Amino acid sequence: MKLLPLILIVAYAVAMWLFSAWRLRQQLTQNSTVLNDPRLASALDRLGRAMGLGPVRAHVYEVAPVNGLAAPDGRVFLTRGFLDQLDAGRVTEAELASVIAHELGHVTHGHARRRMMDFAGQNLVRTVLATTFGRFIPIIGPWLAMLVASALAARLSREDEYEADAFAAALMVKSGFGTAPQKALLARLGQLTGSSGTPVAWLASHPPIERRIAAIEALEQRWKNQQA
Repeated sequence: MKLLPLILIVAYAVAMWLFSAWRLRQQLTQNSTVLNDPRLASALDRLGRAMGLGPVRAHVYEVAPVNGLAAPDGRVFLTRGFLDQLDAGRVTEAELASVIAHELGHVTHGHARRRMMDFAGQNLVRTVLATTFGRFIPIIGPWLAMLVASALAARLSREDEYEADAFAAALMVKSGFGTAPQKALLARLGQLTGSSGTPVAWLASHPPIERRIAAIEALEQRWKNQQA
């Protein structure tokens, strides 16, 4: 049966997607608690009212790295590392509100669920490319297949970040925070995370910080022009 190899590859990709989604959900549930910090209660309420909802419900993921997360099931998370930065006075409540707004952008646009599907798709693309390239360039074929699949995933991820930033900027303005906290946090993000960036820019999963800030400022200018 000529189609059997392709059917097996697709079945493998679907199985990997289901397993990865289940494992991520379990990991987040077992290592997180509901965010119940009085310092952020007002921010969560303001974000929720700006969306026409009740207070936003967020969770704390108990890991040290500074990050925000959006789960495929719609939950949004701040890591314990981010709250530690708040305790140390290195970030403000409004800046953390911008992180939550950004993750809400990922949820609203369906990025988290799509990324899980992309993960399965990457495995499928990587397998097909590795098989194809391996026939013609046996030594570097598998490596080249991985590079192509990773580059494609990185490009999609960067587009998602711009969309989530735009959503967050609009929500921050509507909730009365403005975009200043969002831009200020982005400008210091490398210091907070200890990240020096990815050497090969086109493989980075996030756009360069300066481009993200410039995109937010371009949005602000567009809104001003529309109001003029």
